[in-house]
Amino acid sequence: MPQQFSQRKILHLQQAFRSLQGLLVPPNLNRASRYSAVLGVRRDRNRHRAGGGPALRRGRAAARRDGAISARPGQGAADMGALAWRWVLRAAHFICSGGKASAAALRHPSCGPAICAAPFGASASSSSGDDVLRDKRTRILSRGLPKQKPIEGVKQVVVLASGKGGVGKSTTAVNIALALAANDATKEVGLLDADIYGPSIPKMMNLKGNPELTPKNLMRPLKNYGIACMSMGFLVEETAPVVWRGLMVMSAVEKLLRQVDWGQLDYLVIDMPPGTGDVQLSVSQNIPIAGAVIVSTPQDVALLDAHKGAEMFRKVHVPVLGLVQNMSVFQCPKCKHETHIFGADGVRDLAKTLGLDVLGDVPLHVNIRETCDAGQPVVISQPQSDAAKAYLKIATEIVRRLPVPPA
Repeated sequence: MPQQFSQRKILHLQQAFRSLQGLLVPPNLNRASRYSAVLGVRRDRNRHRAGGGPALRRGRAAARRDGAISARPGQGAADMGALAWRWVLRAAHFICSGGKASAAALRHPSCGPAICAAPFGASASSSSGDDVLRDKRTRILSRGLPKQKPIEGVKQVVVLASGKGGVGKSTTAVNIALALAANDATKEVGLLDADIYGPSIPKMMNLKGNPELTPKNLMRPLKNYGIACMSMGFLVEETAPVVWRGLMVMSAVEKLLRQVDWGQLDYLVIDMPPGTGDVQLSVSQNIPIAGAVIVSTPQDVALLDAHKGAEMFRKVHVPVLGLVQNMSVFQCPKCKHETHIFGADGVRDLAKTLGLDVLGDVPLHVNIRETCDAGQPVVISQPQSDAAKAYLKIATEIVRRLPVPPA
C-alpha cells in the first residue's frame, strides 16, 4: 500500500467512512439501540459468542423495537460488524491502489451498487456531500442550544468576567455599576451577582436581608446607592457554604435571571464567577448580552486565563468590549514611588494579541480595598480620588462601545 495519498483519495476515503457510520449505527436510534449497535459491531469484530450477556440482550431487544436490528441474524446494523469492517478495508485498498479493484469486491453486503458508488464519485460530488453534512451538523447543534430570551425590563446586559479568581473582578463590577449611574443620572442600573459559590456583592454594597416577593411571585431586588442588586448571598446564610452540583447551580442562575422583578433598567451589570464553565455558558446562551468586559492583573498567570475567557465569549458570539488592567501600579503613600507589583503593561500586550482595546487602568490602592470591605465603594465614598476617576473613565468607555439599545 503506498505511503502517500493524494488529497482526492483522502476525501474519497473520508466519504466512505461517513457512509459506513450511517450503516453501523443509525443516528436516529435511542440510547439503548445505539448501545446495542456498538456492542454488536464489537462482538462480531472480536468474535465473541453470539448470545451475549443480559445487558446485550436487553439492548438488542430495544434496538429491534426501533428497527435497528431485524429479526433475522445478519441483516441488522449490529449483526454485520465484521463484514462492514472488511468492506472498509477493501474500500481503502481500492482508493490506495488507484481504483483497480473490481466493483463486485467493493459492493457492501447490505447495499446495492448505487450506495457503494457514492463514496467514489467525482470530487465535485464529494465536496457537495461535505456541504450537506456540514449543514446537517449545524442544524443539529442549533436545535440543542436554548433560545435567547431578553430579561423583562432590561435594555442592555454587560458582563464582567475573568478567567482567574482573585484579580479584583467583583470590586471592579461594583464600582463600574456605580460609575454608570454616576456618569448619567437618568440611567437605571442593576447589579447581578452570578457567583453562586462565593457571592461578595452583599458585603460590598452593604446589603443584608431576604428579598421580598411581588404578587407575581417574583423576587424584588435589594437597593443601595440607587443600584438594584440581586445575589445568592441574599438567599443563604452569610457563613453557609453552597455545596451544590452543576445542575443545581444552573437552576439557581436561571432563577436569578428570570424570577427577579428588575423593573426598568438601562444597564444590568453581571458579576460572573471566575473560569469558563457552566455559569458562563448558561448566561451567554440564555440571554442576549450587549458586551463583555475582561478584568485581569498584568501578571502572566492571570493573563493566560484572561485570554481563555476572551476566547470563550467569542466562541459563544458575545462581543468583547475590551479589557481592564486592574492593580496596574502601586504608589507608596509616603515617598510616592511607583512599583509594578504584578508586572507592567501585561494586559496591553494581551489586548494587542486579541485585537481589543484596554478600557482603563485601575491602580493598586488601599482605599479601594478598605471602602469595599466597609460597604462604601470608592466611587461613592471618594468620588474625587484617582481610583474613582479610573472607574468613571472605564464606565464611559463601556457605554461608548455598546450598541444602540432597543427602543
